[in-house]
This record gives sequence, structure tokens and C-alpha cells, in this order.
Amino acid sequence: MKKMIIQGGNRLSGEVTIGGAKNSTVALIPAAILADTPVQFDTVPDILDVHNLMIILESMNVKSAFSHGVLDVDPTQIMEAELPSKAIKSLRASYYFMGALLGRFHRATLTFPGGDNIGPRPIDQHLKAFEALGATVHEDGSTVHLDAPNGLHGNRIFMDMVSVGATINAILAAVRADGVTVIENAAREPEIVDLATFLNNMGAKIRGVGTDVIRITGVKTLQSMNTHTIIADRIETGTYLSLAAALGDGVMLNNVIPEHLEAFTSKLMEMGVDLQIDSDKIYVPPVTDLKPIHVKTMPYPGFATDLQQPLTPLMALAAGQSVVVDTIYPKRLKHIPELQKMGMQIEGGDGRILINHTDQATLRGADVEAGEIRAGASLVITGLMAQGQTVIHKADNILRGYDRIIWKLNRLNADVKIEDE
Repeated sequence: MKKMIIQGGNRLSGEVTIGGAKNSTVALIPAAILADTPVQFDTVPDILDVHNLMIILESMNVKSAFSHGVLDVDPTQIMEAELPSKAIKSLRASYYFMGALLGRFHRATLTFPGGDNIGPRPIDQHLKAFEALGATVHEDGSTVHLDAPNGLHGNRIFMDMVSVGATINAILAAVRADGVTVIENAAREPEIVDLATFLNNMGAKIRGVGTDVIRITGVKTLQSMNTHTIIADRIETGTYLSLAAALGDGVMLNNVIPEHLEAFTSKLMEMGVDLQIDSDKIYVPPVTDLKPIHVKTMPYPGFATDLQQPLTPLMALAAGQSVVVDTIYPKRLKHIPELQKMGMQIEGGDGRILINHTDQATLRGADVEAGEIRAGASLVITGLMAQGQTVIHKADNILRGYDRIIWKLNRLNADVKIEDE
């Protein structure tokens, strides 16, 4: 594991360019194995999840090469093989190989995936979708066996709850199935639209993404004709917006899609941050007085659960008590004891997080642990705000989700480095 060492107290300024969306990338790479041609992606974030997905591809004889934001994937010589359990366990999004392999080979065997431990995230919706398409499901401990010897057939799939992962897996399985599949109560996230754009450009017939009803007419082949440019990461954008508002002397964010962040930016403006929003960039001026807010996380287009923790350090500077209610992952509380070690006035329980005003001068560096990606982001921002040195252990969790974060922060005048534990 790695540790991140932060010398706090510097004011930040300059420009930062947002990378491709992690949550798109981790679905697009498994989707690439559905193609009958080589595939190329652009603006791929340089994060650990990408490198772990490449290890999984290699186990199936799928060649891949990653350089300067461009990822080439060649699935033309793909072979069925046991997937490496260590790489599977290291990231939850490896479960997208279930839908992709089922779509390609009509069968798949996967170890139950890992990733962040932020409360229960069952895959029953995924398995229900596969069964609706004609697959049999057999669970053996932590291993899932999927088999559709007679092929996959289009069907109506109703999601009992809005699930990004299950919606994506259903699309991956249905895109090459026989007939028409209709997914109702589908998730509407921009990353799902990005995936469908990629597949449609290869000849898929997917309609309705971005709404709660998606219609898929299965096709026999998918062939890539051009490079797919991955959308900008709205969670990375929101993290840097919070950082810039908390300790910036004027920070410009480039390569952003403001429409994907309206629930978040409206809360920043409610706090008193005078954002200057352009078509593909946002300028964050220096901020003085901040008002407390109430945040309730919801499925897209509501306030993203992945942004409640990165916003926490900014809420701590507000003059009063801010409240977070996470309806997606109520147990997403790993950041609270770590932030308390640094002097933040924060407490959580019963599905609510209370953030009271904390004078920035009382924040102090500490030895803390990044229990998951977004908890880690809140520790990074607080470490930059605090006086003295902060050491964040399990920093691999941060590197899993933030493109070239050390380089980007140091270009803004931060003092951050990564070392081996």
C-alpha cells in the first residue's frame, strides 16, 4: 500500500484539467470485449482501476496498451479463462465483466467483486436482469456462475431500485441478445449515456438512455470505427470545486461538463461561492463568507453520494451547522472519525451527518486512513487546509479514483507526495 504525505497550509491557485470519468471508464473497458474489432479510448484517467482492468483483460488474452490518456484494447483473440481473483477483488466495477462475458460467450464465472466498503451493495438486481434475459444463475460461496446455453433473449427488465451497476450490466448483456430488451426504472447517470454512445457508435441499437426507460434491440456484431472520447469526470470536478472554494486564491477548472453537476454547483452557490460557469470550464474565485447548507443525496440528477464527502471540508468552514443525509449509502461514514482526528467538528449516525463550524486555524495534521475513495478525497482537502503534516494511509484507495492527483495538486501550489508504506 501507499501513503500520501501532505504539508498543509498553502493557498492554492492556477488551473487544473479534469480527466475522463472513472465511472464511465470502468464500464467501457469491460464493454470493449463485446467488440469484434480493436477499440480505442481517449481521455482515459490514469488511475489504479484502469491498470487492474488491464490485468483482467490480459488473463483473457485481450491485449491492451495505455499511454498519455489513450487506451487501445484488442479483443479479437479473446479466450475464456479464469479471471484473476486479486484484480477482481480490488475493484467492484469488475462485475461489469459478468454482463460483457455473458453477452459475448453466453456464460461467465466471477468471484464476487470487491472495491470500496461503503455499506451493502447487493448484486441481486444484476442477477435478476441476467435471469430475465435467459441465463441461469448459480452462486457458490463468493463465486457466481452464469450460463445461457440457448443464448440470451430480449425481455422486459424492471429494476426494483435504481441501480447504476445493474442498469449497465443489463445493457452489456442485452446489446447482443436476440430481440428487444426494455429496462424500466433504469438509472439515468451520464456515465450510462457515455457507455451507450460508445456501443451505438459500434452498431448497437440502444435508445432512451438518460431516461428511466431504455430500449435495446440486439445486434449480431459490434465494430469500432472511431476513437471514443470519455466524458469528463463529474466527481473529480466536484472534488476540485470544493477544494478550490475551501482554500483557493482563484482556480480555473478545464474540461468540465457543467450540466452534469447542477445539483452540486447549486449547493456551492447556496453556500456563497460565486462560481463563474462557462460551457466547458468553471472559475472558482476566492471565497470569504460561507453559509451552512442541507444536502440530501439522490440518484442522478440529484446530489451524488460520491460528492457528499468531498464537500464536507468546505461545509466545516460555514458559519453554522450543515447536514448531510445520504439516501444511497447511509453507512458511508468512514471519513468521520478520521476528520475528527484532524480537529473537525463532525458527527454522524442514524443516517445523518452533522458538520458544525470549525475554525480553519484549529485544523491540524494527523495520521489518518483512507477507508475508501471519496472518504480519502475529504481527507486530502482537509489535510491541505490543516496546519502541519498529514499522512494518509491506504492512499491506494485515493489513487484508484483520481487521475494524476499528486501532479495536479502540486501544480496548484500544494505540497503533496506519495511514498510506499
